[in-house]
Amino acid sequence: MAEYLVSDNRKVTTSRFMEMKEKGEKISMLTSYDYTMAGIVDKAGIDGILVGDSASNVMAGNANTLPITVDEMIYHARSVVRAVSRALVLCDMPFGSYQISREDGIRNAVRIMKESGCDAVKIEGGEEVLDTIKGILDAGIPVMAHLGLTPQSINKFGSYGVRAREEAEAQKLLHDAELLDKAGCFGITLEKVPMKLAEEVTRLVKCPTIGIGAGNVTDGQILVVDDMLGMTQGFSPKFLRRYADLGTIMHDAIGSYINDVKSSDFPNDKESY
Repeated sequence: MAEYLVSDNRKVTTSRFMEMKEKGEKISMLTSYDYTMAGIVDKAGIDGILVGDSASNVMAGNANTLPITVDEMIYHARSVVRAVSRALVLCDMPFGSYQISREDGIRNAVRIMKESGCDAVKIEGGEEVLDTIKGILDAGIPVMAHLGLTPQSINKFGSYGVRAREEAEAQKLLHDAELLDKAGCFGITLEKVPMKLAEEVTRLVKCPTIGIGAGNVTDGQILVVDDMLGMTQGFSPKFLRRYADLGTIMHDAIGSYINDVKSSDFPNDKESY
């Protein structure tokens, strides 16, 4: 069995994220959306598991993250929480669950925490959602912020390209990061931003930064588990490293099963009662 660089088996908490940044220990994160996968990811020693609204794409086959609902996110998060003993589990607040009003955002965050049992929520956006984030924090719910490419705003951006290349947008991102950090967010995800900017944000804020397409200068990294395991096809952004080719392995295994059924080789005498 492989040996991993995990020596601390305590339950990972939001304060542990802060502790890891202070010690200079990188934070490892992956997504999960179901009990079986989450159990495997947790046992491998991952620090954090995000129940991402990317479930809209990966699990439901939607073109973007917008259609997934609070009820669906609670279902996925509850399934993940049941499998996890060590990792910090945070759940994305989906599109429409916090943009309408501060009260609506607090109400939905409370629902997600109560009904899923997760440890924290993640919210996209900066100053424009700051008041809502403060309300959620005041309710005792830890929040991870998300800046840069925010997929829930895809119709506003018009593409999934790199964000904050221009000076004005870069300055806004730095301003937003400072506000979110001072408000009390326990972490900030930086998605598809220039590495130099990610490094600047990481130095600026006290809370950990988690990168996806932001270079190795952030305090941690996150990938979609189905992407890094090679289960998804046709999605190959520059930042993605595939650590396995499970799509091909599964395809071949299922093909072998079909052949064995068609030829009556399965089940054989030893597999029959």
